Amino acid sequence: MARAATTTDAFNAVAEPRRRQILDLLAGGERPVNDLVVLLGLAQPQVSKHLRVLREVGLVQVRDAGRHRMYRLDPEPLKAIHDWLRPYDFAADVLAPAA
Repeated sequence: MARAATTTDAFNAVAEPRRRQILDLLAGGERPVNDLVVLLGLAQPQVSKHLRVLREVGLVQVRDAGRHRMYRLDPEPLKAIHDWLRPYDFAADVLAPAA
């Protein structure tokens, strides 16, 4: 079976580790693309490519602020992942190290 395109849903989009890093950074608040470039240590075109995928699935929103493009997390599409994981919450207790 062919793998779904990364732009079809949040599950596919967050499968890429760099995109998860971007989401982690944006969870702390809105950031310009240049901040993301520096913090990730990637070239601007690479960051923009990942941001485009995240925008297409609705995980990231962008607005223009003068000469800057400001990106922010939209957590709503993550709800599908959260809901899917909910039945496995019991595993956190089982896998947690003993105190």
